Amino acid sequence: MRRKDVVLMATVSSFEDLEHPSKPELRQFAELFSPLFDASSPEARRQAVAALARSRHVPSAVAFFIGCQPIAISAAFLSQSPSLSDEALITIARTQGADHARAIVRRDQLSPAVIDALVGLRQSRDLSRPPRPVAEEAGVAEASSDALAMPQNAPDLTEQARFHSDARLSREEALRNTIKQMAQSQSAHTAERLGLRTVTPVQEALLTRFARAREADAFATTLSDTLSASRWLSERIMLDISGHQLATTLKGIGMEQTDSLAILEQLYGHLREKVGGVTRSAILWDQLDENECGRRVEAWRRADRYTYADQTAATPAARPARSA
Repeated sequence: MRRKDVVLMATVSSFEDLEHPSKPELRQFAELFSPLFDASSPEARRQAVAALARSRHVPSAVAFFIGCQPIAISAAFLSQSPSLSDEALITIARTQGADHARAIVRRDQLSPAVIDALVGLRQSRDLSRPPRPVAEEAGVAEASSDALAMPQNAPDLTEQARFHSDARLSREEALRNTIKQMAQSQSAHTAERLGLRTVTPVQEALLTRFARAREADAFATTLSDTLSASRWLSERIMLDISGHQLATTLKGIGMEQTDSLAILEQLYGHLREKVGGVTRSAILWDQLDENECGRRVEAWRRADRYTYADQTAATPAARPARSA
């Protein structure tokens, strides 16, 4: 356990030292953190979470994972971390209970959306005062027993029960709507690209790596695999020395702008030049429409399939002629 604690803290310390972590570094940290966290002691978990509470670069999945931990561990993170989005804070408050909501209320800044959600949960009114002891609750109940027994108060109790039932149903409905909105926002980009070829995270990482290493052959092979097309098509795209065709391809398959610009500037040196403080690669990227790029890439892939199929079909017919 001690060795696993050391590994967890070393991983967190290494991540803290990264001023501007890259996407692969963020992805690697997200993959490592959860299993190391689960294998560590409670004290190591608290220290790791307290350290990450100061970081602005904690991946969203890791931030949400930490926020859902028991309050003894997650309190500092919930009250301080800038990595928690409003959607995450609202979901945590609604699903994890009053203790987590109290920690969220202690944040220096809360957006109107989060405040409205807390008010809707009817928790913000009681977050600043501790729950009354059981003995005090019993005393209050005993002192008011005579009044509660009065027949004329029966309608009030019915109204109160109905009010709490309606409030519970409203909270459940609000939670369902929040979850739906989060799911829609996360899948919006995927839905827009329905039917289009989309780069996978592994392919994106490989394309970026080979471009930075200036391994054109490996880059062309990975690009053809990404497009599910022939090597001839990927080479033809790369041979456009303006970089326009490769930019169209990268945007058409849904690649991130940061990695795309890095690839373009590595393979086409002139795109690193700045015009008015903006690189030529960024200017080129902004001029391209993603939907149009997607349609153009699909047209290239269809033409490539037809050409490749024709060549494949012609090959068996040619062999008998040569042997004859």
